[in-house]
Amino acid sequence: MPLSVDSDFAGLPKDAQSILNLAAKSLFDVFAHASEGMLLVNRSGRVVWINDQYRRYLPALGFASEQAFVGQPVAEVIQNTQMQRVLETGKPILIDLLTNKAGTFVVSRFPLRDDAGQVIGALGVVLFDQAQSNLQPFLAKFSLMQRELDEARDALAVQKRSGLGLRQARHSFASFIGTSAPVVELKRQARRAAQSSSPVLLLGETGTGKELLAHAIHAASPRAKGPLVSVNIAAVPETLLEAEFFGVAPGAYTGADRKGREGKFRLADGGTLFLDEIGDMPLGLQAKLLRALQEGEIEPLGSNRLLPFDARIIAATSHDLAKLVHEGRFREDLYYRLNALPLRAPALRDRASDIPALIEVLAEDLALSSGLPHPEFSAQAIALLSVQNWRGNVRELRNVIEQLLLRSDTGLLDASEVEGVLRESGLSQITPAPLAAQATLNLEGGAQLLLSPLSQQVKALERMAVAAALQSTQGNKFAAAKLLGVSRSKLYQCLS
Repeated sequence: MPLSVDSDFAGLPKDAQSILNLAAKSLFDVFAHASEGMLLVNRSGRVVWINDQYRRYLPALGFASEQAFVGQPVAEVIQNTQMQRVLETGKPILIDLLTNKAGTFVVSRFPLRDDAGQVIGALGVVLFDQAQSNLQPFLAKFSLMQRELDEARDALAVQKRSGLGLRQARHSFASFIGTSAPVVELKRQARRAAQSSSPVLLLGETGTGKELLAHAIHAASPRAKGPLVSVNIAAVPETLLEAEFFGVAPGAYTGADRKGREGKFRLADGGTLFLDEIGDMPLGLQAKLLRALQEGEIEPLGSNRLLPFDARIIAATSHDLAKLVHEGRFREDLYYRLNALPLRAPALRDRASDIPALIEVLAEDLALSSGLPHPEFSAQAIALLSVQNWRGNVRELRNVIEQLLLRSDTGLLDASEVEGVLRESGLSQITPAPLAAQATLNLEGGAQLLLSPLSQQVKALERMAVAAALQSTQGNKFAAAKLLGVSRSKLYQCLS
């Protein structure tokens, strides 16, 4: 496909003009064969051509064939494209990172001009994609930063909407603290689940963050602009549950509101209905819930009229639903209806490496809400908290931190204070911090050198250095990290 040379060169001798035209064609051929893909748009921004390499991205972009893709406005078929900007400004974008449904790419974009110098289209070139091994670390880091930025924006948007008094999610995936392997995998699965309309079943012990996950899934879903309505089934008397779910027709019974009452299904229309503690639902109501899910309609109490609803269901339970089904306490057909996308939140003891970060976030949140100074935990205190069993998971950890914060006079917390609160709370079976396997080496003069595995000695030295840095900076972690020449995340790793 020929390219026109910019009109700035129109005054050159004929042989020079010919060389430039050949060079432009040669450069186009190099890009066409050496790049990971090429795309051409016309002056109005519609895709008019793609090369063979680009075709492999079409399924990820949602197109089954080249014919369905070519002819579409580029802004509608490629997320985050800057081709329209090139068409409008006439200026190239030589190196850029593009992230869309097909992945993350290093791209270049060039304006194309006619003999009169007018922009007649633009050429997009994929220089590298995520599969390029030499750029994988760079692209992976960019993707992670972009995702975290998107989550932070989602959280900010949620806060703004909540300020308007709407029923909206209060948390995003960024609110679920942790970088351990179980948490990373859970977030990956939950992000995929967020894009589906199928029911989600959140499993896990009490206090593991199932409600937070429900909010995050809603906030990341196509229904994020719709309402999020929550019902804690265990907290509602059985006699009121049906009215709570399906609503009440006007004058349905003595004392009923003349205007009737909307049920949770109708309130969640266009959004998400979160059913917490689904394992506590009475069998009689389970049958009505199953019918509502299957038919997409409900019948308010005292009414003979069926009302349609459109709500995505997220259910959560700390019970073993499969066991309840076996015991006849939970309907098998409802279980399979809800179990389309099961997600299990890991217990805190199974992601102990996340505890130092959780301590930091929970302590800061509690300090802000109570107006108290932010507490500083010694390395030994964090180590002691990190090895507890935490039967109540994050909720129990939060309770212990709150007790420590309220009892501390100085804001500096050591292992003895932590142990005291753990013993008095009665919530945890105290587990001592593990001691390294140790040996001693006798030196001249009767001195003894305490020996332990090298990795543990290095870890101990790192903790001592961090503790000294924190002491010299009056507990300022940012300043301490700068003093030690490490990142703040590395500082937390040294404390864990």
